[in-house]
Amino acid sequence: MAVSTSDFRKGLKIELNGEPFLMVDFQHVKPGKGGAFVRTRLKSLWSGNIIDKTFRSGEKLETPDLEEKAMQYLYPDGGNYIFMDNETYEQLIIPQEVLGDGINFLKENTDVTVLFHNQKPIGVELPYFVELEVVKTDPGIKGDTASGGSKPATLETGAVVQVPLFVKEGDTLKIDTRDGSYIERVSGK
Repeated sequence: MAVSTSDFRKGLKIELNGEPFLMVDFQHVKPGKGGAFVRTRLKSLWSGNIIDKTFRSGEKLETPDLEEKAMQYLYPDGGNYIFMDNETYEQLIIPQEVLGDGINFLKENTDVTVLFHNQKPIGVELPYFVELEVVKTDPGIKGDTASGGSKPATLETGAVVQVPLFVKEGDTLKIDTRDGSYIERVSGK
């Protein structure tokens, strides 16, 4: 399906030279001389790189063949990770580079959304929040308060996040997967 520059909006997915892009920003420009054009910022869905691209007004672009599937993470296998399609129960091997930083918060049996381009997995979207157990952290000092400082804590997936001083080993924490930040303690020993 083709889209015109008049259809541009934030979040639109287009294809350039066989690569899928997400429109981050756009601006219609009508100079005093010459034809109108649209200035855009595009994020590659393959690499995550952002490029600036200008299109003539009325130019037509193709939309990429993208598909999202609900899948469940099963287990790691060397440098690859095994996922299961929630509908067909087929297993899929996804290389670590497709997962990016999300691997730090991926726990077995987590439901995720896998993005495919031309039937090839190109991205994994984790839930915004996950609950993970603290496996290693320095003990807090008596008198520590919630508004005090912070300390590093290693989670069950191997990720290290900054947490308040009152958090101890064995606590379960709610973590924001978008930036790796501590949200709250869900349960403690």
